[in-house]
Amino acid sequence: MDLETYLREGRMQVDQALDTFLPAEGLLPSSLHRAMRYSVFAGGKRIRPLLLLAACEAVGGGRDDALPAACALEMIHTYSLIHDDLPAMDNDDFRRGRPTSHKVFGEAIAVLAGDALLTEAFILLSSPVGNRRLPPAVGRDVIQIIGRAAGSLGMVGGQVVDMESEGQTIDFPTLEYIHTHKTGALILASIQAGARLGGADEPAYAALSEYGAAAGLAFQIADDILDVVGERESLGKGVGGDQSRGKATYPALLGLQDARGRAIELRDRAVAALAPLGGAAEPLRRIAHYIVDRSS
Repeated sequence: MDLETYLREGRMQVDQALDTFLPAEGLLPSSLHRAMRYSVFAGGKRIRPLLLLAACEAVGGGRDDALPAACALEMIHTYSLIHDDLPAMDNDDFRRGRPTSHKVFGEAIAVLAGDALLTEAFILLSSPVGNRRLPPAVGRDVIQIIGRAAGSLGMVGGQVVDMESEGQTIDFPTLEYIHTHKTGALILASIQAGARLGGADEPAYAALSEYGAAAGLAFQIADDILDVVGERESLGKGVGGDQSRGKATYPALLGLQDARGRAIELRDRAVAALAPLGGAAEPLRRIAHYIVDRSS
């Protein structure tokens, strides 16, 4: 398979679905809906929805039934970026090569755009129209998986510990907690939700969960490394921000070389976990390599 084509076509499919699911810009309140769409369609790799779709297909599921959940994940991810960029958080001026939401629409609308995207995600996940072909138990499980990953025991909790750790000397377990919750939890949820939507049996679900946990942590380590060695133009945002804010990162704690080694180790663990799934999991294998080797 050609990964570049796979990712490009998958992004197009997700973007088309997002355009359908999101409220139109002209619908009141139009300022809010413009802000929501501004951030959702600012670009981005769409890794989380693509992982969900790939996991679903790896166990024999179809994309059509998984697209609403894939789009909901991207809405949640985008909300987290809008809030992460706020002056009260990381105070970033650029995201994906464009001014951040609060720089364009003001802080109040940016906060509310994030709130609305999170809410729209769960409206979409629970919609009887978009999920009419799913068994109710599967729909409930997917909502639980994604909700838990997004909340205080997942992404939001990781963000809090990350903020509280700025400028502090922390130990390795705290660093892993931050990374596995702030970033890894939603990536793991992408895989687990896709597996559930595809009808995975218990061994397949366990294998995919192992993949998702390793790939999620590898993704954040790769991000930490790019903040040190990446280029502003390719990243679409400033570099060196982690160090200037005293963020807890793998390069800061382990050094750049050991951080790279840890990311590669996790990538290999993720790929090995997919062995029972055979060729159907090839996109997931390629994405694991892309996560670690990417330059943006």
